[in-house]
Amino acid sequence: MTKRSRAIRVGAALAVLSLVGAACGGDDNASEEVTEESVTEETTATETESTCGQAVSDTVDGDLEGFSGSTPFGKGGADAAFIERLCSVDPALIDVSYAAETYDSVVIIALAAEKAQSDGIEYASEINGITRDGEKCTDFTTCLEIIKAGGDPDYDGISGPLTFAGNGEPLEASYGFLTMASNNRIDPTLTTFIDVKGPDELDVPQVKVQGSREGDGVLTLGTILPQTGSLAFLGPPMFAAFDLAVQDINAAGGVLGQPIAAIKGDSGDTTTDTASKTVDRLLAENADAIIGAASSGVSLTVIDKVAAAGVVLFSPANTSPALSDYDDKGLYFRSAPPDIYQGDVLGQKVLQDGAQTVAILALNDAYGTGLADAAEKTITAGGGEVVVKTIYDPTAASFDTEVDAVVAADPDAIILIGFDESSKILKSMVEKGIGPKVKKVYGCDGNIGNALGEVFETLG
Repeated sequence: MTKRSRAIRVGAALAVLSLVGAACGGDDNASEEVTEESVTEETTATETESTCGQAVSDTVDGDLEGFSGSTPFGKGGADAAFIERLCSVDPALIDVSYAAETYDSVVIIALAAEKAQSDGIEYASEINGITRDGEKCTDFTTCLEIIKAGGDPDYDGISGPLTFAGNGEPLEASYGFLTMASNNRIDPTLTTFIDVKGPDELDVPQVKVQGSREGDGVLTLGTILPQTGSLAFLGPPMFAAFDLAVQDINAAGGVLGQPIAAIKGDSGDTTTDTASKTVDRLLAENADAIIGAASSGVSLTVIDKVAAAGVVLFSPANTSPALSDYDDKGLYFRSAPPDIYQGDVLGQKVLQDGAQTVAILALNDAYGTGLADAAEKTITAGGGEVVVKTIYDPTAASFDTEVDAVVAADPDAIILIGFDESSKILKSMVEKGIGPKVKKVYGCDGNIGNALGEVFETLG
């Protein structure tokens, strides 16, 4: 039996989170305030066995012990029954990152089409309303019954309360704060959840849908999710959730009396034009909506083309604030919260843990700079000081210079905002005596997870 095929406990549901590099994006809008409204609460592990494989480690005294980070994660995404159902679709699954958000994205589109009684462009005007100001429901079948009775559903899905603003993004968000144990893997018993809700000014009016596109009576959903490229590790849970949602909806009778037609496609990453080619193919095959991309940067490369065709682009993982007010003709939606929320959550956590001086290392892209700016604002507003803020090139061969600057500043805590290159930075930090066992080191959804531990252990 290989390590990846060993049975795990469902109580380790949070531990199957892997590197979540999909969260690309951010700009100066990340300085907006976000109010935390709920109390952090500890998760509880269960003892139910799962046959779904997951990354494990024989390490007993790992250098990543104590590394902690935030990631968008609704409590429903850690539900044992949901994970088991995902594993029934993909028995080799070792990750559940953004699976709940993907599942909910499909359900919301299907309900909007039922509400509009059309798979044409007009259903886009119903999407935001499906998530708010109606009769609460938590699954497709129950929500559909409300619609058929002439009512207005308020879908609160697996990823948690959604409540979209008029620009098609959640006003509420749930974050999991994950912490690594001595085996260089996430310890689910240390995980806490933090719920946040944006201020009233973020509840912007409905963006008018522009364009025209007739439906054909069959809701056709395509995907631009990562099968290849630097985010390929993120693809399996998202594809599994997409397939599961389509299966559930079709088992309930489909949409508009017809089964959903599903066309899966690859997004690649920002170094390729894979997403653009996939979008061309999906539009040629009459897709009514496209689920994806995982990366905000990828979405920004295709959003104009998709919107011009009168088709909905619905991402389960984009977090860039740059997309909050993008001119998308009212056709772009996301079930993941923008990084103005995560930056605030991350900054608050650092302050709550007692740090007064903080160093921030962030990769040089919209995600890295936007999240760094948001975290810095919260830290300084709370009386802390950012003594080092370095924006680095993620393709660099070495990060010793950046780490040396942190060593010289000797901060109370370090925030590392990056993707898979984070393992190299952490290795340098450990070698220079400021690793997670010595300093409080915080990550984010781009790097907190078991894949980080796996890669870290391969480094010399």
